[in-house]
Amino acid sequence: MATVTLEGITKRYPNGFQAVTDLDLDIRDGEFLVLVGPSGCGKSTALRMIAGLEEISGGTLRIGENVVNDYEPKDRDIAMVFQNYALYPHMSVADNIGFALKLAKVQKSEIQERVNKAAGILELESVLNRKPAQLSGGQRQRVAMGRAIVRQPKAFLMDEPLSNLDAKLRVQMRAEIARIQRDLGVTTFYVTHDQVEAMTMGDRVAVIKDGVLQQVDTPQGLYDDPENLFVAAFIGSPSMNLFDATVDVDNDVPTVTFGAHTIELGAEQAWGNRALKSHGSGAIVVGIRPEDLEDAAIDPMGESRPPITGRVELVESLGSELVVHTAIKAEAAETGDPDAVEEVALGGSEAICTARFSPRSRVSRGDDITITVDSARLRFFDKQTGQAVSGESARD
Repeated sequence: MATVTLEGITKRYPNGFQAVTDLDLDIRDGEFLVLVGPSGCGKSTALRMIAGLEEISGGTLRIGENVVNDYEPKDRDIAMVFQNYALYPHMSVADNIGFALKLAKVQKSEIQERVNKAAGILELESVLNRKPAQLSGGQRQRVAMGRAIVRQPKAFLMDEPLSNLDAKLRVQMRAEIARIQRDLGVTTFYVTHDQVEAMTMGDRVAVIKDGVLQQVDTPQGLYDDPENLFVAAFIGSPSMNLFDATVDVDNDVPTVTFGAHTIELGAEQAWGNRALKSHGSGAIVVGIRPEDLEDAAIDPMGESRPPITGRVELVESLGSELVVHTAIKAEAAETGDPDAVEEVALGGSEAICTARFSPRSRVSRGDDITITVDSARLRFFDKQTGQAVSGESARD
């Protein structure tokens, strides 16, 4: 096992396009680190530079103590798991798993031992004599994993390995990959565009946009304290609601106003947030997580929480919860996410506010509704820079 360290890694193509810019990452020994971002953001390019499949234009790459910028891929002691599995169709499962060892001229007895051990870990013992065409998608993915495991590398590199699986199998396989990685303790760098996949698998998650690293933190850290608007909008499903707003922290009763809605802020939240206090009254972006909203008709805390009102545009019933899209009088903020899905087209100064309600709610499309807001959970961002406006909670 080993650490993988990227210091100022840059990729610039001959046509001048810069896919990755000054990327700094430290993947710890035995850690599962996920790099996530929208399509075309440079995440796969970063992985390919670690693997040696793309030339590094600038910066330093270390695997363990060795600077490996100029090492050939075969000399970096890493194993890749590809999106398309890259299995040999004419070979059995056992031969696919052990092929790299055969090329390395490892003794047959050791190859068999390692293959059998990997097959046990991956529950493939019963299919070792089958060809890839006779396997399910999940089994083929396990074979690709087995081929990486038998090499006993310093690090695993995984490039969107679950993207070809159906939704149910993806959920199953992400749990299995996370379990296997933890059992083996191998340093793992995993690339995906799926933020749910990133949040459920990674010890830490790195968010990248346009080749520039935005934030690295634990999944919960990213969710609770996004450092900028892009991370706030990208992490969370459904996404955080973000509205152009104004704050007034100079009055006896501090408030935030977005569109037709004004919410009182607690003294600790307004004056205790030194960054917000320093920001002063004026334009800002307010963020509200969908799970911090509830149908006022069924909210047991309703009387103590501020309300906003709107018109229900869509109700998605998921059994355990309702995802309710409500048109409110407000202006949606720009997030900088090129893959952001445009919500229901609305006229005038209306925006969609997405909420996660208890299934006890009886709202329907077209209803006028009052929604309660957990104001203590609001997040604030500078409108010009997009950076989070947050600070120590201790009052001056």
